[in-house]
Amino acid sequence: MVACSTAGEVDKLWEALSEGGTELMALGEYPFSKRYAWVQDRYGLSWQLMLTEGGPEVQKITPCLLFSGDACGKAEEAVKYYAEVFENAEIGRISRYGEGEAATPKAKVKHAAFKLEGLAFAAMDNGQDADYTFNEAFSLIINCRDQQEIDYFWEKLSAVPEAESCGWCKDQFGVSWQVLPSNWKEISFGGSAEQQQRVNKAMLAMKKIDLEVLEKARLGISDR
Repeated sequence: MVACSTAGEVDKLWEALSEGGTELMALGEYPFSKRYAWVQDRYGLSWQLMLTEGGPEVQKITPCLLFSGDACGKAEEAVKYYAEVFENAEIGRISRYGEGEAATPKAKVKHAAFKLEGLAFAAMDNGQDADYTFNEAFSLIINCRDQQEIDYFWEKLSAVPEAESCGWCKDQFGVSWQVLPSNWKEISFGGSAEQQQRVNKAMLAMKKIDLEVLEKARLGISDR
């Protein structure tokens, strides 16, 4: 979701992102915005372009989670759950569909605003009952200070065992997360080529990241 300060900015982004892409909602005026469009670009990523002229200052680009399929109707539950998981969290305004406003009765939340660690997000239930769902094509990275933080977030967010791989997990709503150490670049690419190879081999065999095992791999220490 892109907050645009002028109608011209909306139009310019629409022209660029719609080239070779697919229109999801036509460029025009809507009850919630005087200039708005929803487009899927040529790479399959979807964008909501919205004129926010005269409104409060907002984050320029806001990740927006659309709860569809089995997850439709769970947007509010998810937002509240994430606000419990993250210590620095804030739930903003939640607007709901009126009677008959959504094509499916499962959809409850029209738009919800929330923040996790200072980053603004939006969430909504899919009112069109379209066949969308979350998958690993989109994930959120959590940069963890230490193994204790890795263990905490993994326990809270990993709900699908078969989706666990190399620090990736999937929560009960279908959203994918990467639970990684904040010094991941140093761990992966530090040291000699031989050390990097050992660390990479150890990492590929992991589900949850284990910093002690990676350090032993870097040093060439065997547990045997």
